[in-house]
Amino acid sequence: MDAGRINIPNTLTVLRIILVPVIVILLMQGDFFKALILFTLSGITDGLDGFLARVLNQQTELGAYLDPIADKALMVSCFVTLSIKHVIPGWLSVIVVSRDCIILIGIAMLAIMSVSFQIRPTMISKLTTVFQLLTIFGVLLVHTLAMATEFKIIMLVLYMVTATLTVLSGLNYIFKGIRFINSAS
Repeated sequence: MDAGRINIPNTLTVLRIILVPVIVILLMQGDFFKALILFTLSGITDGLDGFLARVLNQQTELGAYLDPIADKALMVSCFVTLSIKHVIPGWLSVIVVSRDCIILIGIAMLAIMSVSFQIRPTMISKLTTVFQLLTIFGVLLVHTLAMATEFKIIMLVLYMVTATLTVLSGLNYIFKGIRFINSAS
């Protein structure tokens, strides 16, 4: 890649990272409409950066690291902030954040043990991400429309599905990590 050429996908990923504290501030202020707009923009740029990286042949190692960092920063920040504001149940945030911490600890352990591994998203992890995004989007939309009471049962079902998928995905990563360790022994 030409050193003078801007890497558009990485630029979009950095923009997503920059948007995280802005979204958190908006959530803290209870401005769900603006947070919804920026959250949606973040989601669009997330899909766009991967697409553009392939189409423009601008896939980089930096992008491979930054993209999941941007995703995790957004998801964890939104879940924690919304639970602190008592907009979503705290137990759901604990499940989402715990899964991500377990994955990071597992990656660190594998690296420390010099175990060769490659993590590829599975169908369950992709589905988990979709439902986590849907949960945040749904919460922001329902609060923007001031219809939290009307959608209480639907949101509860969404929370339960998101929690279940998050736990299953976490277990899937744990079992994969164990297999990596066992195959390296």
